[in-house]
Amino acid sequence: MNYRKLGGSGLKVSEISLGSWLTYGGYAERENAVQAIHTAYEAGINFFDTANVYEQGAAEILLGETIQAFPRESYVLATKAFWPMGDGPNDRGLSRKHIVEQCNASLKRLGVEYVDIFYCHRHDPETPLYETLRTIDDLVRQGKVLYVGVSEWTASQMAEALGTADRYLLDRIVVNQPVYNMFERYIEKEVIPFGERNGIGQVVFSPLAQGLLTGKYTSASELPQDSRAAKLDWMAKGITEEKIAKVRALSEVAGDLGITVGQLALAWILRQPNVASALVGASRPEQVTENVKASGITLDAEIVERIEGILT
Repeated sequence: MNYRKLGGSGLKVSEISLGSWLTYGGYAERENAVQAIHTAYEAGINFFDTANVYEQGAAEILLGETIQAFPRESYVLATKAFWPMGDGPNDRGLSRKHIVEQCNASLKRLGVEYVDIFYCHRHDPETPLYETLRTIDDLVRQGKVLYVGVSEWTASQMAEALGTADRYLLDRIVVNQPVYNMFERYIEKEVIPFGERNGIGQVVFSPLAQGLLTGKYTSASELPQDSRAAKLDWMAKGITEEKIAKVRALSEVAGDLGITVGQLALAWILRQPNVASALVGASRPEQVTENVKASGITLDAEIVERIEGILT
């Protein structure tokens, strides 16, 4: 496993990290989930990601119980807040009240005294930016949070946040968590260049496009019954015959390199120096074992050009 610095910070994270969205506490069987976490740790993954809203706290509980087996200083742990955690008017967003309450609740569920990264899970236009950043800065000073992150913020939103942080001497954002894969590339235009200029690293989610880039889907109309796409309509809509045809072509490229198409997709993401880590999900330990092999794979210019020819 190779490690990269997280943005302009001194924190080093594994190139492949393990997430818990749509897996732990929900669709993945508990035993498989626990084994996948242990497999990841043993393979050199030191970066584990979750959020309060994942299965309404169940993912945090499962992850927290499992990582108790590891020395706290040996891993990097991230969680988030923004999405609704109840029906009340203050049970969502990035207000001081919601952030403090949710951070404390997450620490309790995870069974730790601090998280390494606390993400603003989305931008909140209803809360003054200063209030949000001041609150997280307070949590940093209390030792409950070590680094500040955001998820799916635009370059202009991050620029405003950096300006506010500098003006009031608050902790700066060091990481953004956007979606990024061969079929979703919006961050290449503005987000990555902004991150490179301002010391904000990218920890990307859905690097395998919810499994599409593993080659597991061979028909848009006949989805495997045990797949998440068969159970989630929004995911099924993202699987098209056109994309499946591209995955077939990408599989040929991967075959020429002696790797899987999933490993090719992850290596393609890691060609970006601004990407600190590709965040994968795994419902079985074998998936972790395959994904970690992407760390350290280098794609030369000819291969990248060949991939681009398929994707465009």
